[in-house]
Amino acid sequence: MKRLDGAALEVLQCSTFGYFLHETNPANGLVVDKTAPDWPASIAATGLALACYPVAVERGFMSRSVAVERTLTTLRFFWRSPHGPEPDATGYQGFYYHFLDMQTGRRAWQCELSTVDTTFLLAGALAAAMYFDADSADEGELRTLADALYRRANWQWAQDGGSTVTHGWKPESGFLHYRWKGYDEALLLYVLGLGSPTWPLPAHSYAAWAASYRWEHCYGQDYLYAGSLFTHQLSHVWIDFRGIQDAFMRGKGIDYFENSRRATLAQQRYAIDNPLGFKSYGSHCWGITASEGPGPGRITVGGIDRELFDYVARGVPYGPDDGTLAPWAVAASLPFAPEVVLPAIDYCIHQAKLTQFNSYGFKASFNPSHPGEPGNPYGWWVSPWHFGLNQGPIVLMIENHRSGLLWRLMRNCAPIITGLLRAGFTGGWLQDKVATDPATSHGSPPSSRRTS
Repeated sequence: MKRLDGAALEVLQCSTFGYFLHETNPANGLVVDKTAPDWPASIAATGLALACYPVAVERGFMSRSVAVERTLTTLRFFWRSPHGPEPDATGYQGFYYHFLDMQTGRRAWQCELSTVDTTFLLAGALAAAMYFDADSADEGELRTLADALYRRANWQWAQDGGSTVTHGWKPESGFLHYRWKGYDEALLLYVLGLGSPTWPLPAHSYAAWAASYRWEHCYGQDYLYAGSLFTHQLSHVWIDFRGIQDAFMRGKGIDYFENSRRATLAQQRYAIDNPLGFKSYGSHCWGITASEGPGPGRITVGGIDRELFDYVARGVPYGPDDGTLAPWAVAASLPFAPEVVLPAIDYCIHQAKLTQFNSYGFKASFNPSHPGEPGNPYGWWVSPWHFGLNQGPIVLMIENHRSGLLWRLMRNCAPIITGLLRAGFTGGWLQDKVATDPATSHGSPPSSRRTS
């Protein structure tokens, strides 16, 4: 199988970025969660769009002036939108509702005020602030708004009196029962919460989150377990974990980047072993994560009765696994294990033909064991939709693999540096920051402006 080159990856980046070009409301910057009719915006997808605009400028997909205009529109909307305990507001206590009406920007579907989705929104705003560093009125306002939005988040309120952070809050019923604890996509949440200059999380909250970590041996790999592949990716979109370690990783002698590499290799090995006997699983056909599927329901294929799921957190090795794979999750693992990811991306493009008949690169998921609807052009089930939460990591992790752009930007971002230090991270590029910036050794955040 021919190895994909940089030009082919850039084509995939460009077509995927088209989602943010065309599925965004230009009046408020909100990005639709899913390409289904009358679907609301996702604040996480909007945050990913903010991080993607610098990549688009660097790669020539968008001019700097248009990117600044879009970013400013988005940040102005969130700063000026209704903010309070009312059930139809946009946000409260510096956090925002998971889904917002695309036109009005107000809460949709009686959803929760989401702490982790707000994290991705704020991370996107901070990334944009690091990139757009020109001495101009527009870019200055952009940086001011990003900083103000970040400072408004009341992380201590989101703890609801506990050590860890709650998943969210609803005006009708209060805080959600679930909390962020154990290894998952909330690694970035705790870093930004710890780095806050206004309502920072206490240091013990990170230790409480990590207290229920699960170190396991799966498919030839010893690693910190988290079932769905995306949990090993989303925090890494923004933070370069190569060579930096917290107390847990120091004890294991690796870092979170190596951990994600091992999780990726375990995914591939699971597909090669294929314990449930799904069609087409193999060394180039894998990628089990939270994704949409052909269910709910049951189907008999090759004499085997299969239970099918809709949108569910699929995972390895404990499931659920109904034969549904997500090509975006493969692409988002590119920095960790390019030797196994590049052939898998190539398979998705040329053998599975998952970029054909699509507007924005890969569709969200496919199931080679399910025949799909009669007459479909693929010969198996393929999701009819694109999701913003899937599109962003493709663009950003391809770029981190190619140039490290977002990682370089965020290595100079004060909240990231401060949050990592307060979480107990040491070593690598972070140690260089402490050595060269005396402010960090006294617990004060360094400058928020990009320095290199």
